[in-house]
Amino acid sequence: MHANRKAMAKGFTLVEILIVVVILGILAAIVVPQFTNAANEARDGNIATQVSTMENQFELFAAKNNGSYPTLLSGQEFSDLITDGYFKDLPVNPYTGASSVVVNTTFDDANPAISLFDVANSTDGWVYDAGTGNIAAIVP
Repeated sequence: MHANRKAMAKGFTLVEILIVVVILGILAAIVVPQFTNAANEARDGNIATQVSTMENQFELFAAKNNGSYPTLLSGQEFSDLITDGYFKDLPVNPYTGASSVVVNTTFDDANPAISLFDVANSTDGWVYDAGTGNIAAIVP
């Protein structure tokens, strides 16, 4: 009888298994939101880098064109910036997946209530103000 008890003691009890499952659940609840935050932070960093690069290229364009920023009023003009070597390709907004640029023609420095985002929707990639050379990402 004593030998049978030793043979039965080799497995885990239900309580031990439940404790391990609860601990794994708690760890998962802590770790999963961190991955979500990391993905959003990566998108934000990507956007910040792309906006900085685009603004630098617009400044370079203005320096070569008597202080005039590109108007980007037509899709062809952005293609010309690629052809002329200012950009390698159309920048893609990682939030919307779009590379379309909406030009804000209603921006008025005297009226700060008018925002760059007033002229765009969530399917666009970027909003551009030709008067200042500022560009912003559309973030839903």
